Amino acid sequence: MFLSPDDRPDHPSPEQLSPEQPQPQPRPQSQSQPPLLGGLSALLVSLQLADSAFPSGFYTLSHSLEGYAQAGAVTSDTLPALLADLLRHAVGPGDATALALAHRATTAGEPDTVARVDRRLYAGKLSREMRQAATRTGRQLLDLAAEVFDRPPIAAYLRLVEERRAPGCQAVAAGVVQAAAGVPVGQAVASDLFAFSASFAGAALRLRLTDHRRAQVLLRGAAPVIEETVRAALARPEADLGSTAFASDIMSGRHERAEARLFAS
Repeated sequence: MFLSPDDRPDHPSPEQLSPEQPQPQPRPQSQSQPPLLGGLSALLVSLQLADSAFPSGFYTLSHSLEGYAQAGAVTSDTLPALLADLLRHAVGPGDATALALAHRATTAGEPDTVARVDRRLYAGKLSREMRQAATRTGRQLLDLAAEVFDRPPIAAYLRLVEERRAPGCQAVAAGVVQAAAGVPVGQAVASDLFAFSASFAGAALRLRLTDHRRAQVLLRGAAPVIEETVRAALARPEADLGSTAFASDIMSGRHERAEARLFAS
């Protein structure tokens, strides 16, 4: 004969329990673990911003790769080394460091510090097309994020940029947006570096320097370099902000004067 759970001897009904035998209570959840939804919320913000479908304009940039290709200075075999060098010596000391500084200043409620970092990053971009690419994508990011995430610090910094009190570089804009949306600073830097790497791989595809399968191998191979670059950016002071990838600056300058260009940088 089938017995329901309440009819079984080891599951007495509430009426069968004596006063000395209290009803079982739900086991409390561990207090040592952070709320799951809070972590997921921040992760989803980072994923949305790093997605190539997010219309910040990254798809129009090659990050000097087209200049290398035009000069015959890169092949499919040397793509990983070039990406690693750009992460370590260009994006890491420059954009990633500025993002971390802007994120912390936004969290601390210091927009003047954010603007100072923004101006310093802009001044360190030696070629005109790199400066234009940084500010065009940065302003687009701020304008769109002000609507998508609807956070006061984003709208406030957008006004500073519109009033020309700050240039609005992409990395600084990303720092402001991710801080305002509650993304931890390390995760914010990592997601932006991944977005850069994915954009680089996408440019390599369009320049026929790689195929879709090898592009994924390229991205996976860059993961340890991204981790290294994140740690360095988080520890770097504002005084050391600035790129040291001079070959990339030269290629960008040549690309700016090229007769035909597929990318804006």
